Amino acid sequence: MAQSTMNSTSASADTKQAALAGIRVVDFTQFEAGPACTETLAWLGADVIKVEPINGEQSRKASAARANEDSSYFMLLNANKRSVTCNLKNPAGLALVIDLIKQSDILVENFGPGVIERLGLGYEEVRKINPRIIFAQIKGFAPDGRWADYLAFDMIAQAVGGAMSITGERDGQPMKSSATIGDTGSGIHTVVGILAALYQRERTGVGQRVEVVMQEVVANFCRVSFASNMLHDKAAERNGNQSVLASTAPSGAYPCAGGGLNDYCFIYSTRAGSRHWERILSMIGRDDLQNDERFASPEARYRNRAVIDEMISAWTRQHDKFEVMRICGENGVPAGPVLDTKDLQEDPDMLRRGMFVTVTHPSQGDFIMPGFPVKLSESEVKVVCSPVLGADTNDVYGGLLGRTPEQIEALRREKAI
Repeated sequence: MAQSTMNSTSASADTKQAALAGIRVVDFTQFEAGPACTETLAWLGADVIKVEPINGEQSRKASAARANEDSSYFMLLNANKRSVTCNLKNPAGLALVIDLIKQSDILVENFGPGVIERLGLGYEEVRKINPRIIFAQIKGFAPDGRWADYLAFDMIAQAVGGAMSITGERDGQPMKSSATIGDTGSGIHTVVGILAALYQRERTGVGQRVEVVMQEVVANFCRVSFASNMLHDKAAERNGNQSVLASTAPSGAYPCAGGGLNDYCFIYSTRAGSRHWERILSMIGRDDLQNDERFASPEARYRNRAVIDEMISAWTRQHDKFEVMRICGENGVPAGPVLDTKDLQEDPDMLRRGMFVTVTHPSQGDFIMPGFPVKLSESEVKVVCSPVLGADTNDVYGGLLGRTPEQIEALRREKAI
Protein backbone atom coordinates (compact mmCIF):
# COMPACT_ATOMS: atom_id res chain seq x y z
CA MET A 1 0.00 0.00 0.00
CA ALA A 2 1.07 3.55 -0.63
CA GLN A 3 1.62 5.71 2.43
CA SER A 4 -1.19 8.25 2.18
CA THR A 5 -0.64 11.91 3.04
CA MET A 6 -4.28 12.89 2.72
CA ASN A 7 -5.09 16.45 3.71
CA SER A 8 -8.13 17.53 5.70
CA THR A 9 -10.38 17.69 2.64
CA SER A 10 -10.13 13.93 2.14
CA ALA A 11 -9.54 12.67 5.67
CA SER A 12 -11.68 10.00 7.27
CA ALA A 13 -13.83 10.61 10.33
CA ASP A 14 -12.02 10.65 13.67
CA THR A 15 -13.96 7.74 15.13
CA LYS A 16 -13.39 5.08 12.47
CA GLN A 17 -10.65 4.25 10.01
CA ALA A 18 -11.79 4.33 6.39
CA ALA A 19 -11.92 1.00 4.59
CA LEU A 20 -9.44 2.09 1.90
CA ALA A 21 -7.19 4.22 4.11
CA GLY A 22 -3.63 4.08 2.79
CA ILE A 23 -4.70 3.32 -0.79
CA ARG A 24 -3.63 5.96 -3.31
CA VAL A 25 -5.35 6.49 -6.66
CA VAL A 26 -4.02 8.35 -9.70
CA ASP A 27 -7.16 9.75 -11.32
CA PHE A 28 -6.96 10.51 -15.06
CA THR A 29 -10.73 10.55 -15.47
CA GLN A 30 -13.14 13.01 -17.07
CA PHE A 31 -16.88 13.66 -17.43
CA GLU A 32 -18.86 10.95 -15.55
CA ALA A 33 -18.01 7.26 -15.95
CA GLY A 34 -14.45 7.59 -14.67
CA PRO A 35 -15.11 10.26 -12.02
CA ALA A 36 -18.01 8.19 -10.64
CA CYS A 37 -15.53 5.36 -10.12
CA THR A 38 -12.84 7.44 -8.43
CA GLU A 39 -15.35 9.37 -6.32
CA THR A 40 -16.62 6.05 -4.97
CA LEU A 41 -13.07 5.02 -4.11
CA ALA A 42 -12.62 8.37 -2.35
CA TRP A 43 -15.84 7.83 -0.39
CA LEU A 44 -14.40 4.49 0.73
CA GLY A 45 -11.37 6.35 2.06
CA ALA A 46 -8.79 6.15 -0.73
CA ASP A 47 -6.52 9.14 -1.37
CA VAL A 48 -7.66 10.08 -4.88
CA ILE A 49 -5.37 12.50 -6.69
CA LYS A 50 -7.09 13.95 -9.72
CA VAL A 51 -4.50 14.83 -12.36
CA GLU A 52 -5.92 17.61 -14.50
CA PRO A 53 -4.71 19.58 -17.53
CA ILE A 54 -3.48 23.07 -16.71
CA ASN A 55 -6.85 24.52 -17.74
CA GLY A 56 -8.76 21.87 -15.79
CA GLU A 57 -10.76 18.75 -16.60
CA GLN A 58 -13.33 19.45 -19.32
CA SER A 59 -16.40 19.06 -17.14
CA ARG A 60 -15.31 21.80 -14.70
CA LYS A 61 -16.89 24.36 -17.02
CA ALA A 62 -19.61 22.17 -18.59
CA SER A 63 -23.00 23.72 -17.72
CA ALA A 64 -21.43 26.11 -15.23
CA ALA A 65 -23.82 28.82 -13.98
CA ARG A 66 -21.16 31.53 -14.39
CA ALA A 67 -17.90 31.87 -16.28
CA ASN A 68 -14.74 30.82 -14.43
CA GLU A 69 -16.80 28.85 -11.91
CA ASP A 70 -16.82 25.11 -11.29
CA SER A 71 -19.99 23.51 -12.63
CA SER A 72 -22.38 21.67 -10.34
CA TYR A 73 -21.89 18.71 -12.72
CA PHE A 74 -18.19 18.63 -11.82
CA MET A 75 -18.84 19.15 -8.11
CA LEU A 76 -21.30 16.25 -7.98
CA LEU A 77 -18.73 13.82 -9.39
CA ASN A 78 -15.47 14.87 -7.78
CA ALA A 79 -16.07 15.13 -4.04
CA ASN A 80 -13.39 13.97 -1.60
CA LYS A 81 -10.58 14.16 -4.16
CA ARG A 82 -7.36 16.14 -4.36
CA SER A 83 -6.47 18.11 -7.50
CA VAL A 84 -3.12 18.68 -9.15
CA THR A 85 -2.41 20.13 -12.56
CA CYS A 86 -0.02 18.54 -15.02
CA ASN A 87 0.83 18.93 -18.69
CA LEU A 88 1.33 15.31 -19.68
CA LYS A 89 2.81 16.34 -23.03
CA ASN A 90 5.62 18.16 -21.25
CA PRO A 91 8.52 15.82 -20.34
CA ALA A 92 8.87 17.40 -16.91
CA GLY A 93 5.16 17.02 -16.29
CA LEU A 94 5.21 13.41 -17.43
CA ALA A 95 8.12 12.74 -15.08
CA LEU A 96 6.03 14.01 -12.15
CA VAL A 97 3.21 11.64 -13.02
CA ILE A 98 5.59 8.71 -13.36
CA ASP A 99 6.89 9.45 -9.85
CA LEU A 100 3.29 9.59 -8.62
CA ILE A 101 2.48 6.24 -10.24
CA LYS A 102 5.45 4.66 -8.48
CA GLN A 103 3.87 5.57 -5.14
CA SER A 104 0.29 4.64 -5.97
CA ASP A 105 -1.93 1.57 -5.86
CA ILE A 106 -4.51 2.31 -8.55
CA LEU A 107 -4.67 4.21 -11.82
CA VAL A 108 -8.05 4.94 -13.44
CA GLU A 109 -8.58 6.45 -16.89
CA ASN A 110 -11.45 6.89 -19.32
CA PHE A 111 -9.82 8.93 -22.08
CA GLY A 112 -10.93 8.44 -25.65
CA PRO A 113 -9.60 5.35 -27.46
CA GLY A 114 -5.80 5.28 -27.70
CA VAL A 115 -5.16 8.52 -25.78
CA ILE A 116 -3.49 7.02 -22.71
CA GLU A 117 -1.24 4.89 -24.93
CA ARG A 118 -0.20 7.89 -27.01
CA LEU A 119 0.78 9.67 -23.80
CA GLY A 120 3.16 6.80 -23.04
CA LEU A 121 1.08 5.64 -20.06
CA GLY A 122 -0.58 2.51 -21.41
CA TYR A 123 -0.83 -0.58 -19.23
CA GLU A 124 2.33 -2.26 -20.50
CA GLU A 125 4.40 0.86 -19.77
CA VAL A 126 2.79 1.57 -16.39
CA ARG A 127 3.19 -1.93 -15.00
CA LYS A 128 6.92 -1.70 -15.74
CA ILE A 129 6.96 1.42 -13.58
CA ASN A 130 4.90 -0.21 -10.80
CA PRO A 131 4.15 -3.95 -11.08
CA ARG A 132 1.68 -3.68 -8.17
CA ILE A 133 -0.53 -1.10 -9.87
CA ILE A 134 -4.21 -1.80 -10.48
CA PHE A 135 -4.73 -0.24 -13.92
CA ALA A 136 -8.43 0.41 -14.58
CA GLN A 137 -9.86 1.53 -17.92
CA ILE A 138 -13.41 2.42 -18.95
CA LYS A 139 -14.18 2.50 -22.68
CA GLY A 140 -17.39 2.76 -24.65
CA PHE A 141 -16.76 -0.30 -26.80
CA ALA A 142 -14.63 -3.42 -26.65
CA PRO A 143 -10.98 -2.47 -27.34
CA ASP A 144 -10.67 -5.52 -29.59
CA GLY A 145 -14.04 -5.01 -31.32
CA ARG A 146 -15.16 -3.39 -34.57
CA TRP A 147 -16.11 -0.12 -32.81
CA ALA A 148 -12.95 0.11 -30.71
CA ASP A 149 -11.93 3.53 -32.04
CA TYR A 150 -15.35 5.18 -31.67
CA LEU A 151 -16.36 7.66 -28.99
CA ALA A 152 -19.19 6.94 -26.54
CA PHE A 153 -21.20 8.75 -23.89
CA ASP A 154 -23.92 7.50 -21.56
CA MET A 155 -26.76 7.66 -24.08
CA ILE A 156 -24.66 5.89 -26.71
CA ALA A 157 -23.98 3.08 -24.26
CA GLN A 158 -27.70 2.84 -23.49
CA ALA A 159 -28.42 2.54 -27.21
CA VAL A 160 -25.85 -0.15 -28.00
CA GLY A 161 -26.29 -1.99 -24.69
CA GLY A 162 -29.98 -2.74 -25.19
CA ALA A 163 -31.55 -0.42 -22.63
CA MET A 164 -33.15 1.94 -25.14
CA SER A 165 -34.76 -0.93 -27.05
CA ILE A 166 -36.79 -1.89 -23.97
CA THR A 167 -37.51 1.61 -22.60
CA GLY A 168 -40.62 3.55 -23.61
CA GLU A 169 -44.14 2.81 -24.78
CA ARG A 170 -44.71 -0.16 -27.07
CA ASP A 171 -45.55 1.94 -30.14
CA GLY A 172 -43.23 4.83 -29.32
CA GLN A 173 -39.61 5.48 -30.17
CA PRO A 174 -36.79 3.94 -28.11
CA MET A 175 -36.08 6.07 -25.05
CA LYS A 176 -32.97 6.55 -22.93
CA SER A 177 -33.19 6.51 -19.17
CA SER A 178 -32.27 9.78 -17.50
CA ALA A 179 -30.57 7.68 -14.84
CA THR A 180 -27.03 7.46 -16.22
CA ILE A 181 -26.68 3.70 -16.17
CA GLY A 182 -24.05 3.78 -18.91
CA ASP A 183 -21.82 6.30 -17.16
CA THR A 184 -22.20 5.94 -13.40
CA GLY A 185 -23.17 2.30 -13.90
CA SER A 186 -19.82 1.69 -15.60
CA GLY A 187 -18.00 3.57 -12.85
CA ILE A 188 -19.51 1.39 -10.14
CA HIS A 189 -18.76 -1.80 -12.10
CA THR A 190 -15.15 -0.60 -12.34
CA VAL A 191 -14.98 -0.17 -8.57
CA VAL A 192 -16.06 -3.79 -8.17
CA GLY A 193 -13.24 -4.92 -10.43
CA ILE A 194 -10.69 -2.72 -8.66
CA LEU A 195 -11.62 -4.02 -5.22
CA ALA A 196 -11.38 -7.61 -6.45
CA ALA A 197 -7.97 -6.86 -7.97
CA LEU A 198 -6.78 -5.27 -4.71
CA TYR A 199 -7.91 -8.35 -2.79
CA GLN A 200 -6.11 -10.66 -5.22
CA ARG A 201 -2.98 -8.53 -4.95
CA GLU A 202 -2.90 -9.27 -1.22
CA ARG A 203 -2.26 -12.92 -2.16
CA THR A 204 -0.08 -12.50 -5.25
CA GLY A 205 1.67 -9.17 -4.74
CA VAL A 206 1.00 -8.37 -8.38
CA GLY A 207 -1.34 -5.81 -9.90
CA GLN A 208 -3.47 -6.26 -12.99
CA ARG A 209 -5.57 -4.54 -15.60
CA VAL A 210 -9.30 -3.94 -14.97
CA GLU A 211 -11.23 -3.39 -18.19
CA VAL A 212 -14.85 -2.20 -18.27
CA VAL A 213 -16.83 -1.60 -21.47
CA MET A 214 -19.88 0.66 -21.18
CA GLN A 215 -21.85 -1.30 -23.79
CA GLU A 216 -21.37 -4.49 -21.78
CA VAL A 217 -22.33 -2.80 -18.51
CA VAL A 218 -25.67 -1.67 -19.94
CA ALA A 219 -26.30 -5.17 -21.32
CA ASN A 220 -25.65 -6.48 -17.81
CA PHE A 221 -28.26 -4.09 -16.39
CA CYS A 222 -30.70 -5.49 -18.97
CA ARG A 223 -30.06 -9.07 -17.87
CA VAL A 224 -33.69 -10.05 -17.18
CA SER A 225 -34.89 -8.86 -20.59
CA PHE A 226 -32.84 -11.57 -22.28
CA ALA A 227 -35.32 -14.12 -20.95
CA SER A 228 -37.53 -13.03 -23.86
CA ASN A 229 -35.07 -14.63 -26.29
CA MET A 230 -35.60 -17.96 -24.58
CA LEU A 231 -39.30 -17.68 -23.72
CA HIS A 232 -40.61 -16.16 -26.94
CA ASP A 233 -37.75 -16.63 -29.41
CA LYS A 234 -37.76 -12.91 -30.16
CA ALA A 235 -36.17 -9.74 -28.88
CA ALA A 236 -37.65 -8.16 -25.77
CA GLU A 237 -40.04 -5.33 -26.59
CA ARG A 238 -40.78 -1.96 -25.05
CA ASN A 239 -43.66 -2.30 -22.66
CA GLY A 240 -44.03 1.03 -20.85
CA ASN A 241 -44.39 0.57 -17.11
CA GLN A 242 -45.25 -3.11 -17.44
CA SER A 243 -42.74 -5.86 -16.82
CA VAL A 244 -40.36 -6.33 -19.71
CA LEU A 245 -41.61 -9.93 -19.82
CA ALA A 246 -45.19 -8.65 -20.27
CA SER A 247 -46.88 -10.70 -17.59
CA THR A 248 -47.70 -8.37 -14.70
CA ALA A 249 -50.77 -6.34 -13.68
CA PRO A 250 -51.10 -4.04 -11.95
CA SER A 251 -47.72 -2.53 -12.76
CA GLY A 252 -47.92 1.18 -13.34
CA ALA A 253 -47.72 4.76 -12.15
CA TYR A 254 -51.23 5.68 -11.03
CA PRO A 255 -52.45 9.31 -10.79
CA CYS A 256 -52.93 10.74 -7.32
CA ALA A 257 -54.63 13.77 -5.82
CA GLY A 258 -52.90 17.03 -6.61
CA GLY A 259 -52.62 16.49 -10.34
CA GLY A 260 -49.02 17.70 -10.50
CA LEU A 261 -46.36 16.49 -12.90
CA ASN A 262 -45.15 13.82 -10.46
CA ASP A 263 -48.32 13.20 -8.46
CA TYR A 264 -48.26 9.48 -9.15
CA CYS A 265 -47.61 6.35 -7.15
CA PHE A 266 -46.22 3.20 -8.72
CA ILE A 267 -48.10 0.07 -7.63
CA TYR A 268 -46.91 -3.40 -8.48
CA SER A 269 -48.26 -6.92 -8.02
CA THR A 270 -45.94 -9.88 -8.34
CA ARG A 271 -46.50 -12.34 -11.18
CA ALA A 272 -45.49 -15.14 -8.77
CA GLY A 273 -48.97 -15.84 -7.44
CA SER A 274 -51.95 -13.72 -6.39
CA ARG A 275 -51.23 -12.64 -2.82
CA HIS A 276 -50.51 -9.01 -3.72
CA TRP A 277 -53.59 -8.83 -5.92
CA GLU A 278 -55.81 -10.13 -3.17
CA ARG A 279 -54.44 -7.50 -0.79
CA ILE A 280 -55.02 -4.76 -3.37
CA LEU A 281 -58.68 -5.72 -3.76
CA SER A 282 -59.21 -5.58 0.00
CA MET A 283 -57.30 -2.32 0.24
CA ILE A 284 -59.44 -0.51 -2.34
CA GLY A 285 -62.69 -2.01 -1.07
CA ARG A 286 -63.30 -4.45 -3.92
CA ASP A 287 -63.40 -7.80 -2.18
CA ASP A 288 -66.36 -8.59 -4.42
CA LEU A 289 -63.84 -9.29 -7.20
CA GLN A 290 -61.77 -11.82 -5.24
CA ASN A 291 -63.21 -14.76 -7.23
CA ASP A 292 -63.65 -12.95 -10.55
CA GLU A 293 -62.28 -15.17 -13.35
CA ARG A 294 -60.92 -12.11 -15.19
CA PHE A 295 -58.35 -11.70 -12.43
CA ALA A 296 -57.86 -15.27 -11.26
CA SER A 297 -54.21 -15.58 -12.38
CA PRO A 298 -51.29 -13.29 -13.29
CA GLU A 299 -51.86 -14.09 -16.96
CA ALA A 300 -55.58 -13.31 -16.73
CA ARG A 301 -54.85 -10.02 -14.95
CA TYR A 302 -52.39 -9.03 -17.63
CA ARG A 303 -54.99 -9.66 -20.34
CA ASN A 304 -57.41 -7.45 -18.40
CA ARG A 305 -54.88 -4.82 -17.34
CA ALA A 306 -56.90 -1.92 -18.81
CA VAL A 307 -59.79 -2.71 -16.44
CA ILE A 308 -57.38 -3.04 -13.51
CA ASP A 309 -55.65 0.25 -14.31
CA GLU A 310 -58.95 2.12 -14.46
CA MET A 311 -60.11 0.63 -11.16
CA ILE A 312 -56.88 1.40 -9.30
CA SER A 313 -56.65 4.92 -10.77
CA ALA A 314 -60.14 5.70 -9.48
CA TRP A 315 -58.92 4.79 -5.98
CA THR A 316 -55.50 6.54 -6.12
CA ARG A 317 -57.07 9.83 -7.29
CA GLN A 318 -58.74 10.08 -3.89
CA HIS A 319 -55.39 10.35 -2.02
CA ASP A 320 -52.08 12.13 -2.44
CA LYS A 321 -49.10 10.01 -3.43
CA PHE A 322 -47.69 9.78 0.11
CA GLU A 323 -51.03 8.63 1.50
CA VAL A 324 -51.27 6.02 -1.26
CA MET A 325 -47.81 4.82 -0.29
CA ARG A 326 -48.75 4.63 3.39
CA ILE A 327 -51.92 2.66 2.74
CA CYS A 328 -50.18 0.27 0.34
CA GLY A 329 -47.29 -0.26 2.71
CA GLU A 330 -49.52 -1.01 5.65
CA ASN A 331 -51.43 -3.54 3.55
CA GLY A 332 -48.35 -5.35 2.25
CA VAL A 333 -48.63 -4.03 -1.31
CA PRO A 334 -45.41 -2.99 -3.14
CA ALA A 335 -45.67 0.70 -4.01
CA GLY A 336 -43.63 3.88 -4.29
CA PRO A 337 -44.56 7.53 -4.84
CA VAL A 338 -42.86 9.19 -7.79
CA LEU A 339 -40.36 11.45 -6.03
CA ASP A 340 -38.65 14.26 -7.92
CA THR A 341 -35.18 15.61 -7.20
CA LYS A 342 -36.54 18.24 -4.79
CA ASP A 343 -38.60 15.63 -2.92
CA LEU A 344 -35.49 13.49 -2.47
CA GLN A 345 -33.20 16.33 -1.45
CA GLU A 346 -35.66 17.32 1.28
CA ASP A 347 -36.60 13.80 2.40
CA PRO A 348 -36.05 13.47 6.17
CA ASP A 349 -34.79 9.87 5.99
CA MET A 350 -32.35 10.71 3.18
CA LEU A 351 -31.02 13.66 5.17
CA ARG A 352 -30.77 11.73 8.42
CA ARG A 353 -28.83 8.92 6.76
CA GLY A 354 -26.45 11.27 4.97
CA MET A 355 -27.67 10.45 1.47
CA PHE A 356 -27.90 14.19 0.94
CA VAL A 357 -25.27 16.35 2.57
CA THR A 358 -24.27 20.01 2.58
CA VAL A 359 -20.66 20.65 1.59
CA THR A 360 -18.87 23.98 1.35
CA HIS A 361 -17.13 25.12 -1.81
CA PRO A 362 -14.28 27.62 -1.28
CA SER A 363 -15.81 30.23 -3.60
CA GLN A 364 -19.43 29.17 -4.08
CA GLY A 365 -20.41 28.46 -0.49
CA ASP A 366 -22.79 25.73 0.61
CA PHE A 367 -23.79 23.10 -1.93
CA ILE A 368 -26.21 20.19 -1.38
CA MET A 369 -25.26 16.94 -3.06
CA PRO A 370 -25.97 13.20 -2.82
CA GLY A 371 -23.66 11.33 -0.49
CA PHE A 372 -22.62 7.68 -0.61
CA PRO A 373 -25.37 5.03 -0.33
CA VAL A 374 -23.15 2.20 0.94
CA LYS A 375 -22.90 2.16 4.74
CA LEU A 376 -20.07 0.26 6.45
CA SER A 377 -20.28 -0.34 10.18
CA GLU A 378 -16.52 -0.01 10.75
CA SER A 379 -15.62 2.57 8.09
CA GLU A 380 -16.72 6.17 7.81
CA VAL A 381 -15.65 9.00 5.50
CA LYS A 382 -17.07 12.50 5.69
CA VAL A 383 -18.26 13.87 2.35
CA VAL A 384 -16.40 17.06 1.41
CA CYS A 385 -16.64 19.29 -1.62
CA SER A 386 -14.72 18.80 -4.85
CA PRO A 387 -11.34 20.57 -4.94
CA VAL A 388 -10.71 23.77 -6.85
CA LEU A 389 -8.31 23.36 -9.75
CA GLY A 390 -4.78 22.61 -8.57
CA ALA A 391 -5.66 23.00 -4.89
CA ASP A 392 -3.23 20.25 -3.89
CA THR A 393 -0.46 20.79 -6.43
CA ASN A 394 2.06 22.05 -3.86
CA ASP A 395 1.06 19.46 -1.26
CA VAL A 396 1.32 16.48 -3.62
CA TYR A 397 4.38 17.49 -5.64
CA GLY A 398 6.14 18.92 -2.60
CA GLY A 399 5.03 16.82 0.35
CA LEU A 400 4.56 13.52 -1.48
CA LEU A 401 7.06 13.67 -4.35
CA GLY A 402 9.68 15.77 -2.56
CA ARG A 403 9.94 18.68 -4.99
CA THR A 404 11.19 21.90 -3.39
CA PRO A 405 9.21 25.15 -3.65
CA GLU A 406 11.83 26.39 -6.12
CA GLN A 407 11.45 23.29 -8.28
CA ILE A 408 7.65 23.59 -8.25
CA GLU A 409 7.86 27.23 -9.30
CA ALA A 410 10.24 26.26 -12.11
CA LEU A 411 7.75 23.64 -13.27
CA ARG A 412 5.10 26.34 -13.40
CA ARG A 413 7.32 28.63 -15.45
CA GLU A 414 7.93 25.92 -18.05
CA LYS A 415 4.19 25.11 -18.10
CA ALA A 416 4.67 21.54 -16.90
CA ILE A 417 2.07 22.22 -14.20
